Amino acid sequence: MLKGKKFILGISGGIAAYKCATLARLLVKEGAEVQVIMTKLAKQFITPLTMATLSKRPILVEFFNPENGDWNSHVDSGLWADAMIIAPATANTMGKMANGVADNLLITTYLSARCPVFIAPTMDLDMYQHPSTQRNMATLRSYGNHLIEPNSGELASGLIGKGRMAEPEEIVEELRVFFNKKETLELDGKKVLVSAGPTHEKIDPVRFIGNYSSGKMGYAIAEELAQRGALVTLVSGPTSLPVDHPNIDRVDVVSANDMYNACEKVFSDMDGAIMSAAVADYTPKNKADEKIKRTSENMAINLEATVDVAASLGKKKTDKQVLVGFALETQDALNNALKKLQKKNLDFIVLNSLEDKGAGFNSDTNKITIIDKDNKTTEFALKAKDEVARDIVDEFVACIRGRE
Repeated sequence: MLKGKKFILGISGGIAAYKCATLARLLVKEGAEVQVIMTKLAKQFITPLTMATLSKRPILVEFFNPENGDWNSHVDSGLWADAMIIAPATANTMGKMANGVADNLLITTYLSARCPVFIAPTMDLDMYQHPSTQRNMATLRSYGNHLIEPNSGELASGLIGKGRMAEPEEIVEELRVFFNKKETLELDGKKVLVSAGPTHEKIDPVRFIGNYSSGKMGYAIAEELAQRGALVTLVSGPTSLPVDHPNIDRVDVVSANDMYNACEKVFSDMDGAIMSAAVADYTPKNKADEKIKRTSENMAINLEATVDVAASLGKKKTDKQVLVGFALETQDALNNALKKLQKKNLDFIVLNSLEDKGAGFNSDTNKITIIDKDNKTTEFALKAKDEVARDIVDEFVACIRGRE
């Protein structure tokens, strides 16, 4: 499934660079073409001659070929490749990637690439845990990059393996899974509604009632659906997250009522919907046209219930449509999620709890439990949200196939 694929293998200056010899060999064995780009420091860990021998191509390091002065076009390389792999990706290189510091051929090629990018981080544990490194990794994920780290089984006992570069075999398997999904396109042509982000309920022109939702989970789900061939309508509350995939049609809304109207408008034409938005349950009954002045020590706001968007869609759902809801609970989580599943006529519900460290709003990870309409419960480990999205979409695909 990697036969005929074209890969840029970007090697930065880390001790794990020696693993790239095996990685290049495995890719070539699969029938792929490999163009290696190295940083100057990477040459101190593995020789360009070794990589040229294995990849059967000249190695690119400088912007100009030192032998004849030809320009090594980072733009052409980015257009040529089906995917770019940066391994090892040091803390320094990831910092440059996250912040657009284009001071070498590898980074300029990354910034010009229009293909999927896979990143295999490597560094010592202290560097890995540093807030700046974690922030840069989160930024790279938010740009749509795929971060490949050692498999979760090796990390189950805590910090073992953290910062270690994934093995070449793991990287190749990740590529196989990605291109298999891309080529099979099990949701090709299916229309899916996704709601994401918070809603803002206006109090006056400068104040609102809202929540801490960042929209990251919903956007990751929309991206995963699109990568599998779905035509996604993403109804998004206020968020600064970007949308890049051409299969995603983004509809921006503000309030719970806006989200209800936008979802109701398109739902009948959908094959399914995944309602991940954190929609406000209440909204001010009276919204002031002018800024409310401070006139006393206390102020009361009269609230009224908003429309339950998922429940409304559940009443209109046909036998051929799949409807997925979310539950964020702080107590008696499983029972409360089951009640929502039944009340809203959902096919399955995704439960996460604020009691789980690393899950919930504004994080780059999530820990979920999926409960289906037969009360089958599946718990998942803490994962990056793009990986969680895969688990959710896997279940969604299974439901869609059950309707066919």
